[in-house]
Amino acid sequence: MTSRAPLGTAAREALLTALDTGWADPTRLYGEARKAQLLLDAAKESIAASLGVRADEIRFTPSVALARRRALAGLVSVARQPGSVVTSAVEHSAIIDAAQAFGHPVVEVGVGTDGQVNPNDFVAACRPDTALACLQIANQEVGTLQPVEVVSEGIAELGIPLVCDASAAAGYINIPPVWSVLTAAPESFGGPSGIGILGVRTGVRWNPSDFADESTSVPLATAAAIALEDSSRQAAQHATRVSALVDLIRTRVTAEIPDCLAVGHPIQRLPHVVTITCMYVDGETLVRELDRVGFSVASGSACVADDLLPSHVLAAMGALTHGNLRIGLPWNVTIQDVERFMLELPRIVAEARGKLL
Repeated sequence: MTSRAPLGTAAREALLTALDTGWADPTRLYGEARKAQLLLDAAKESIAASLGVRADEIRFTPSVALARRRALAGLVSVARQPGSVVTSAVEHSAIIDAAQAFGHPVVEVGVGTDGQVNPNDFVAACRPDTALACLQIANQEVGTLQPVEVVSEGIAELGIPLVCDASAAAGYINIPPVWSVLTAAPESFGGPSGIGILGVRTGVRWNPSDFADESTSVPLATAAAIALEDSSRQAAQHATRVSALVDLIRTRVTAEIPDCLAVGHPIQRLPHVVTITCMYVDGETLVRELDRVGFSVASGSACVADDLLPSHVLAAMGALTHGNLRIGLPWNVTIQDVERFMLELPRIVAEARGKLL
């Protein structure tokens, strides 16, 4: 029940096979290298098909953190105007940090209490000299979907490229192909860590120079592609059922635990994510006690090195930044799992509060 999915069975098998058959440098000309290049091409084609784009629009990086930085760097270096970078206030911290690092003025657009930006406000923050805009597909902490299609349409006439981080959403919902540059994290949908996905649409002015001397791990790319296929296929099968279980948690938390709320948009959200905020209790304590009874959840910020730092996402929403639980339901979760979770959680919250008061 975490925000990071374990390596899936199909992805693990693909990884082990590719370690034997795709070990060579795909940029070389000998036989094993050509086999590795075929595997790498197949991985790009698979990911492109899952995202609804062309294979030559897909690249790999050694991490999703590097993919995020290069997404912005490639656009900033060729920007026609040295204007602002517009982001939402709830973007991944790596996006916000990268935007600030390039020296352009950064304009953060606020969100409502549900974590969603108003698309009119976002478009209004963009100017003819804006270098680029960043708006995530969905928030990694509370699951709220962002109005990327409306925003994309609104900034298109200004010629502003749109960077979309799909790390929380890829493999769980259909990704609208309205982005100029996209990033995704395979470990979020049951793929391996140590590799990031970077998409750049044809015709977008973007500088690829950082890729000149970089090699790609063919086994990791192969496993990432299989994981995205697998998670997307399961999403089509299980998303409605898992979303109903999230609704059940949201309803019961509010009804059964005093001073606890489920945050994030109740409808326009990812199907598997729910975040709870509880007053008069420490989030770290809840994580530890839930772990003791077999539930893996998280607290604090989902996108900083120290996971226990206050969440800038919850702060932007005006929500409680401590005493929060971030839960990601796997596709194979059952009603029995949720019932047991809701049996344990009220007791654990009450006991933790009793120790603090």
